[in-house]
Amino acid sequence: MRLTFLLFVTAPLVLGGREVGNRQEGPNETQLTVKDIGDFADVSFGNLKRSVSATRPRCKSFPGDPSWPRASEWARLNKTLEGALLQPLPPASVCYRTSPNFNTEACDFLLRNASRTSFYLDDPLTILTQWPQGNTCLLSQDPAGNCTQGGFPIYVVNATSVKHVQAAVNFARNKNVRLVVKNTGHDSSGRSTGAGALSVWTHYLKGFEFLPEYKQPGGNYHGPAARAGAGLQVWEAFRHAEQYNITLPAASCLTVGSYGGWITGGGHSPLSSKFGLGVDQVLSLQVVTADGRYVTANPKTNEDLFFALRGGGGSTYGIVTSAIVKAHPQINLTIASFSFTLGSTTSTTPGPSVTVSDAETFWKGFNEVFAFGIPTVDAGGYLWTNGNPARGSTNYQMQVQVQMPGLTPAETADFVQPLLRTLNTLGIPVAIATPTTRVYSSQAGSTGGAPGNGYFASRLFPRAVFENATLFSAAMSAARATVEAGYVFHGLNMAPTLRAAGHPTARAGVNPVWREAVMHADVFTGVNMGTLTPAEGREAQRRLDGYMTALRAATPGGGAYFNEADVLEPDWQRSFFGSNYGALAWVKRSRDPWHVFWSPTTPGSEAWAVEKAPGDELPTQNGRLCRV
Repeated sequence: MRLTFLLFVTAPLVLGGREVGNRQEGPNETQLTVKDIGDFADVSFGNLKRSVSATRPRCKSFPGDPSWPRASEWARLNKTLEGALLQPLPPASVCYRTSPNFNTEACDFLLRNASRTSFYLDDPLTILTQWPQGNTCLLSQDPAGNCTQGGFPIYVVNATSVKHVQAAVNFARNKNVRLVVKNTGHDSSGRSTGAGALSVWTHYLKGFEFLPEYKQPGGNYHGPAARAGAGLQVWEAFRHAEQYNITLPAASCLTVGSYGGWITGGGHSPLSSKFGLGVDQVLSLQVVTADGRYVTANPKTNEDLFFALRGGGGSTYGIVTSAIVKAHPQINLTIASFSFTLGSTTSTTPGPSVTVSDAETFWKGFNEVFAFGIPTVDAGGYLWTNGNPARGSTNYQMQVQVQMPGLTPAETADFVQPLLRTLNTLGIPVAIATPTTRVYSSQAGSTGGAPGNGYFASRLFPRAVFENATLFSAAMSAARATVEAGYVFHGLNMAPTLRAAGHPTARAGVNPVWREAVMHADVFTGVNMGTLTPAEGREAQRRLDGYMTALRAATPGGGAYFNEADVLEPDWQRSFFGSNYGALAWVKRSRDPWHVFWSPTTPGSEAWAVEKAPGDELPTQNGRLCRV
C-alpha cells in the first residue's frame, strides 16, 4: 500500500468539483450511507445521545499495540474510501540509503528544485515548520542515520468528497485512533500532524460556486456570495474572483488554504480594516462533526458550531469541508513602499531606500512609522513593516509598505506625505516612487514554499497601547530590543472592528481582543531548530520568551494570534481566545465527548498531551497521545 515519491510527483490533481459550462460545481457532497457501511461497523456513525464510556483507554491506539487496526481493517477502510487511503513515507526519505524509498534523482529534485514548484504544498505529509514532527527525517544530500515517520501520520485519507471525511472520522472514533486534519501544511505548531495518526487531507476539496444572490439564514447579510471548498488555496480563490469581478479577502500568502485553518483561527488580510477578519466573511459552513454527521452551521442552524469554528481554533470541533463567504465588489490595492537603514553614512539624495548614520535617528523613525499605524487603519488601510536585525555588514533596516484598498496611486501618495515629512524632519531623507496599484485578486502564484525550521511568537497590540504615550514608549522599546537581539519584528497594522465586519448578528469565537487591536506583530528567530542540541533548543526558547515577556508587559489587554503564535505561549487560553474560552470549551465538550479531535492549544486540549520523546525540548507531535 506504500506509495513512492514519484507517484506524488506525477499524480494528477483530483478536484472536489467538476467543470460545468463556465463555472465549477461546489464541493463533492456525496455522503456516507447505510449501504456504504454495510456490516463494516468500524465506519458506523456515533450517537451523541448515548453516554460515552468512562472506561475508554487512557491513550490513543498506537502502531504495535494489540488494539491497533489490523491490515485487513485498513484495507477494508480503503475500499470504503474508494482507494483514497495513502500510506506515504516522508518526502526526504528518498535521500536516506536505509530507506526503501531511496532515490538519488528524487533527492536531487528535493534539494534543488522542489521549492520552485508546488511539490511540498501538494504533499500529503509535509508541514512547513519541521520541528513539530520531531526532526526525524530532515532533508540532506547524504544524511546520516535513519529516516523514521516520527510525528508524521501513518495513514492519510486523500479526501475528495464528504463521504471520505465521514468514513475517516468514524473509523478513527470507533477504533480509538488519533485523527489529525491537514490542508496545505502552513502549520507552525504541529496542529496538522501526529505520530500514529490517521490524517484527513482536505487539500483537494477545491470546488467553487458563485452565488449572485444569497441571503444568510438567521443573519443580516443579503448579497453576492461564493461557496468554496476547504482546500481552495488563495491563488485559486483569486482566480475565481477575477472571473466574476468580485473580491474574496484572503491570507497574504497565496498558497494558504483560505477556508480551513485560516478562518478557524481568525484570518487576517490586507483588507481587514476594510472588511474585517476571515471569520467575518463566513456566512455558512458545511462540517463533518465528531459523530461523523454532515451538518450545516450558520446563525440559524447549529449556532454553537458556527460560533466556535469562526476563530475558536481548528481541528477540534469538526472538519470544515466548504464555506459560503461574502463576495465583495472588486477593489484595487495600492501600495507605497520605502525603507531606511542604519549604516555608516547618511544619504544625501532623497529616495525610497535611504541610509542614516545616527542610531537614535533610526529608532525615532522606527517609532514614527508605527505611530502612523493609527491613521492608516482608520482610513481602512494596512501598514506592513519589517524591523530587520543586523545581517553581516548591513545594519538594522526598517521596511515599510502602506497598503491602501480602494485608493488611487495619487491618493495614496498624498495619504503617506505626513509620515514622510515627519521622517524627513528627523533627518531620514526618505521619499517614495509612484505607488503601485493592482486589482486585489489579480495576484497569481501556486508554487514555492519549502519546509523551514524556525521558531516564533506573536502579539496583538490594543489601540490603547498606541493612544497612551507611556504604553507606546514601552511597547516600542520592547520591539526595539527584539530587533537589537537579532529577531525580525514584523508588524501588521489593521483594525478588524465589528463595524468593518458589517456588524454581524452572530457572535464569532475569535478572540475579542482582535476587535480592539490595531497591530498584529510576529517576532521571528533565525534559529534552525533542526540543528540544535536539546540544551540549545531549550535556551533558544527561553531567550525568545524573555523578549516576548517584555512585549506582553508593554501591551496590557493584548493577546496572540492563534494561527501565528508560540505553542508555549503562557496562559494560552486567555491569550488566544480571551473571554470566549469558556464558551468554546463547552462547545468542544458537548460536540466531541469521544475526543476524536485534538490539536495543541485548542479549547479542551488540556485533557490530553503527547508523550515527549527523549531530547524533545519543544512540544513535538512525535509521541503517543494520552489523557493527562
